[in-house]
Amino acid sequence: MRTSARARWQRSEPQDDERILKELGYTQQLHRRMGAFGNFSASLSVISIMSGALLLFGYGLNSGGPAVVVWGWLAVGPLVLCLAAALAEITSRYPTSGGLYYMARQLGGERWSWYTGWLNLLGLLGGIAAQDYGIATFTAAWANLQFGFVPTPGSLLVLFTVILALHAVMNLFGTRLMNVLASLSAWWHLAGAVAIIGALTLVPSHHRPAGFVFSEFTNNTGWSSSVYVVLLGMLLPCFALAGYDTSAHLSEETSGASVAAARGIIRSVAVSWVAGGILLAALLFAIQDYAATLGSETGVPVAQIFLDALGAATAKALLLVIIVAQFLCGYTVTASASRMIYAFARDGALPGSARWQRVSRRTAVPANAVGLAVGVAFVLALPSLYSATAFSAVTAISVVGFTPAYAIPVLLRLRHRDRFTPGPWHLGRWSRPVGWVAVLWAAGVTVLFLLPQSSPVTATSFNYTPVALLVALAMAALWWHSGHRAYGVPRSGTANAHDQIDEAEDII
Repeated sequence: MRTSARARWQRSEPQDDERILKELGYTQQLHRRMGAFGNFSASLSVISIMSGALLLFGYGLNSGGPAVVVWGWLAVGPLVLCLAAALAEITSRYPTSGGLYYMARQLGGERWSWYTGWLNLLGLLGGIAAQDYGIATFTAAWANLQFGFVPTPGSLLVLFTVILALHAVMNLFGTRLMNVLASLSAWWHLAGAVAIIGALTLVPSHHRPAGFVFSEFTNNTGWSSSVYVVLLGMLLPCFALAGYDTSAHLSEETSGASVAAARGIIRSVAVSWVAGGILLAALLFAIQDYAATLGSETGVPVAQIFLDALGAATAKALLLVIIVAQFLCGYTVTASASRMIYAFARDGALPGSARWQRVSRRTAVPANAVGLAVGVAFVLALPSLYSATAFSAVTAISVVGFTPAYAIPVLLRLRHRDRFTPGPWHLGRWSRPVGWVAVLWAAGVTVLFLLPQSSPVTATSFNYTPVALLVALAMAALWWHSGHRAYGVPRSGTANAHDQIDEAEDII
């Protein structure tokens, strides 16, 4: 990165951010009250090692066991960092709330932009559903330890709905609250991880040997192919290290966004990878009874590890630490999704765009977009009432939405070198090799998580990720042919006529 260019962009004042946004084709509507740390914290909170890594911990134990959890995390991290770095480079040039689909428009054209936006939206909505349903399962586990509560699919869905509603209400407040909560979330995640790792390292009288943690292989998927099971186990790190595009979606609310948003992306992934790896290792070393952990009455293997290794009181306390971290994560995911909906509607890409792009004059929050985000997330979680694999399917939906949406702008940037002028944060001569590694990795991951996750394939074990993907793409195709004339992502240097401010109060 050239120091002179970086320094010049770092000195940008709020009016410079507005000027850059105007050059990209938009006028400033959202309040720029978020600093560089707040932007980084938002992505760190959405990635959330307390959510993604712990929510799928039981899935990992069944799909490969400790060896796949550890080595999978170590192997996937650098590949995700390549994709994040390639995306950060493009974000530095195009810091808008639209994020990925805006980048695709500048580098590839409207059709590329259209489908990138729909995929990104699917990933975000699947992310809300997965995060909030995961919070419900951990809350039910705490209630099991505290009150003997036995969770059922129906009770989990009720808890999930309450959590969705709380996140919706909290997101109706302005960016100032978001900045505070995002910063709090980052510190809470890091301090909470330190507390859990310290407790699991110092308190238990017995720890598993290194041979168990690094070489124990378990296959409870029903598939006979060990290679396939290992690949399925990659869902844990892929889901846990996704969501870093939040920094891009919040760039119109961030000061010095051309540098801050790019750094927020890459730093959030790097910190999460290191901290998450240590946390997972601590959990694996602390397992007392492997079979009891997998068959825990709490429904959450992590809770059983705490209970066996640390005792009931400490287990309940640490579960509360995790639940608060996950709740802050879910809040930020909802904020990110609502900004994506707002931006996509602003450019005429959604049915009823005029409604979803409205911004409250009082709070500068796209309240209707918040309502749409949590509403669709609720629908995505409904199969949990009858499907035993619904949660892993929803997480796969999120990965399959996010990953190609991340990779498309990178691919277009590689194909059309003449269309891209680097921003102040860039990879220099490493741009192309890092970009190609990222694209090839994304293609493989996308195909993998469309495949069945357990055998035999029945109505209750069916991976409905391909169905969700096909529905999203079908809706995108139909709307393209019937309503795409209203779609208008501005080219850099043009003005956008779609911006609206709702003069009324927040209405969902």
